[in-house]
Amino acid sequence: MSKLTSFFRLIGAGFVLARYDALVPPTFSGLVPSSLRLVGFISRFGRSIPVGNRGERLARALERLGPSYVKLGQFLATRSDILSRETIEGLSTLKDQMEPFSQEQATAILAEEFGENWQELFIEFGPAIAAASVAQVHKASTRNNKQIAVKLLRPGIRDRVFKDIESLELGARLLERWLPSSRRLEPVRFVATVARSLLLEMDLRMEAAACSELGEIAEDIKGVCIPQPDWELTREHILAIDWVDGIALTNVQELQASQTDMVELAKIIPASFLDFALNHGVFHADQHEGNMFALADNRLALVDFGIVGRIGPAQRRYLAEILYGFLKRDYRRIAEVHFEAGYVPKTHLVDDFAQALRAVGEPVFGKRASDVSMGRLLLQLFTITARFEMHLRPELVLLQKTMVQVEGVARSLDPDHDLWGATAPIIEEWIKRELGPEGQLNEIADDLMDLRDAVRELPAALHNMAEIVRQTSERGFALDDDSLKRMSRWQARAHRVRDAFVVAAALVTGLAALKWLL
Repeated sequence: MSKLTSFFRLIGAGFVLARYDALVPPTFSGLVPSSLRLVGFISRFGRSIPVGNRGERLARALERLGPSYVKLGQFLATRSDILSRETIEGLSTLKDQMEPFSQEQATAILAEEFGENWQELFIEFGPAIAAASVAQVHKASTRNNKQIAVKLLRPGIRDRVFKDIESLELGARLLERWLPSSRRLEPVRFVATVARSLLLEMDLRMEAAACSELGEIAEDIKGVCIPQPDWELTREHILAIDWVDGIALTNVQELQASQTDMVELAKIIPASFLDFALNHGVFHADQHEGNMFALADNRLALVDFGIVGRIGPAQRRYLAEILYGFLKRDYRRIAEVHFEAGYVPKTHLVDDFAQALRAVGEPVFGKRASDVSMGRLLLQLFTITARFEMHLRPELVLLQKTMVQVEGVARSLDPDHDLWGATAPIIEEWIKRELGPEGQLNEIADDLMDLRDAVRELPAALHNMAEIVRQTSERGFALDDDSLKRMSRWQARAHRVRDAFVVAAALVTGLAALKWLL
């Protein structure tokens, strides 16, 4: 019954998209069945097509469909490899802004969470100052006269999001089944990425944890301030954080009238983002103007941590080497990094991919720095996915999206902003630290720890092997579940021991070579 309901909800969403003439992107109009095009024609029969280009109409349709589809549109705005520039620009207007729910509903949420005496905790609770599709924010004061921002989930939003996710997952599976050419774009994994982000937003305690984590990191990042959560007042449906007394970057006139150094602030935005991502592996992944504030001391304050991106150590290294390679115009090395990371199947040639990268990178050199877009360059890099069979990398989707966001905000503050100049020191410092002598020593230390763990497991591995041999000689070879599990565990241990000996041999060889050189 649930699948049938999801199917009809999906059909309803399709009709809404069709009415806005946004059901099928022009790029794929020749690939979809004629029946789907007929649905679009019937849906629009007797109706005029809404104003705006295709991208703007798609954005309005997604807003009408609700929060899950708005989030989907925001993620789609990162996929310039499959959507036209017009569509991408239209989707970039999705700011997730909605009418707030009533003050009575807001106080009812507080009463439900804190009891009828909730006013003893909040001596003042003002009207909503910002509202999105998932939650809205109020300004309040606590009993010790501390000003805070209180974020409340919309009533009934959880059920709606769960239903939307079921429909989107069904649609992705049907797309892969009916349109085999879409599998390279991995719609199921793409929807899973969107769903994971949405589900995390449904528990505001997770946002409080992200806020706390990024706040600790921000203490070591110049020019960035992150308000901290009030854990006593935070619940699953309620988030309380320090109030930010600054100017939202959406208020350009007030920024211009203030003493804010717009040029310096424009440098802080991308530099701090890359510092978070490269040096710490975590970053605020929704850095549009409404989530950033300029403080009186010319620092940048970040709010709204519903979406946090994470990138592992290996991916950080690949990202840094790719960006550094573009800085140095070393296309061969960039290509090698893509193959090492597994982003490009080994059925292709490194030299062919390096040639394609040169076609991406060379046109930007020789231009003024302010005319070179690092975010667009990274997006253009991913547009060659079809030719080289590069699959969607979920860990890079948020990174792409945020990099484009921060660049756009920085250039809105300073049209001559040099993104390369602002971020090159961070990239170069990371490269020197991680790939230089210090980084090599750290890798050797990690290898030694792996060797220690493998040696510890050697007696157990030998015992298991002897036990398997004994049982086989007594009862013969049997492929039952227990035997397979034991063999699997033994094989895993054997591989670790083998790797340990390889590492040990490499270390001995390296030390011998070092002694010979000295």
